[in-house]
Amino acid sequence: MQVKFQGAPLTLEGNIVKVGDKAPDFIAVDNDLKDFKFSDTKGKIVILSVPSLDTPVCDMEIRKFNEEASKLDGVKVYAISMDLPFAQSRWCAGANIKNVQSISDYKDRDFGKSYGVYVKELGLLARAVFIVDENNNVTYADYLEEMTSEPDYDKVLSMLK
Repeated sequence: MQVKFQGAPLTLEGNIVKVGDKAPDFIAVDNDLKDFKFSDTKGKIVILSVPSLDTPVCDMEIRKFNEEASKLDGVKVYAISMDLPFAQSRWCAGANIKNVQSISDYKDRDFGKSYGVYVKELGLLARAVFIVDENNNVTYADYLEEMTSEPDYDKVLSMLK
């Protein structure tokens, strides 16, 4: 799999996650600087959206998932990025994001390496979307070929129906 940023090839570090895999556990940081353990979401359907909040495409992505999340019973949506928790909290408040919880991987890069989205050259996370079912199985995994592209929202949402 080749991921690019504005056409330039990038190196992903970590383990690529595929449909049918057990979702890797990871620890990140929530907006209160407390540990967020993915294992605590077991028993719930989860969308993991991987952006960097403060870019135009990421802004659109999180706003779209925020809008759609209000219509999804029993689905929890997380936006995971390398942005600092303070910046995530400020951005979410300014954008009125109520249905997506932002999580930061800045501290240990545990998510980035567990899901194979850590970009060696940039120290950021590659754009990707994962769906994990209530049994902790990955039912959708999309590593976007171009980091500046939006995900296929219709495809993601159809996987939840």
